[in-house]
Amino acid sequence: MRRLDQLLANLGYCSRREARAWIQEGRVAVRGKIADDFGAKADPGDVRVDGAPLDHPAGLLLMMHKPVGLVCSHDEREGPNVYSLLPPRWRARNPQVTSIGRLDKDTSGLLLLTDRSELVHRLTSPKHKVPKIYRATVGADLAPTLVPLFASGTLLLQGEKTPCAPAELRIIAPRAAELTLTEGRYHQVRRMFASQGAEVLTLHRTRFGHLELGDLPAGQWRELPPDTFQP
Repeated sequence: MRRLDQLLANLGYCSRREARAWIQEGRVAVRGKIADDFGAKADPGDVRVDGAPLDHPAGLLLMMHKPVGLVCSHDEREGPNVYSLLPPRWRARNPQVTSIGRLDKDTSGLLLLTDRSELVHRLTSPKHKVPKIYRATVGADLAPTLVPLFASGTLLLQGEKTPCAPAELRIIAPRAAELTLTEGRYHQVRRMFASQGAEVLTLHRTRFGHLELGDLPAGQWRELPPDTFQP
């Protein structure tokens, strides 16, 4: 149960002050009756605005095909971001919609977005070992010895004290490979290949957990069921 004015503001409809005006104008109903008290508490499922149910009151979960050139930061100083691709109402939600982990500006592929903080924590926590698959092209031929090295759990990246967790590398061409990680360190894929003299030229995430990007076009997103990732 939440206050009506707070509920509408948190779901991105309007400010709390505007919500009070909407209620005074008779635009909000609870259980079929026009609401007249902006401080009254209601179950989100019982509320209607202009006759329509509330927009995802239980939270959002989206899968996006992130294009190259967009960042996953809300800081506008870092440049155009992935949130600009979403409807304005979703961008105004509180808690705000954020990415579950990040893909850097020059990386494309599967990106999950949500306003459910517990889901962000669960899917990014190293202890849950959620697999993520990346496809990379590099600037040098890949030696077969990289496969056991990446799988060994002994690869230490520059500036770090803890080796990378074991990762599965599959070489699919002399200068192309798929890498499966269960952790998400800063620029990890690029740094792992760079440590062995192979600069990553293109990087694309194809899978996150059991979800595959498939044929979702770049810059597009689709909604996922709330129970996509069960505890």
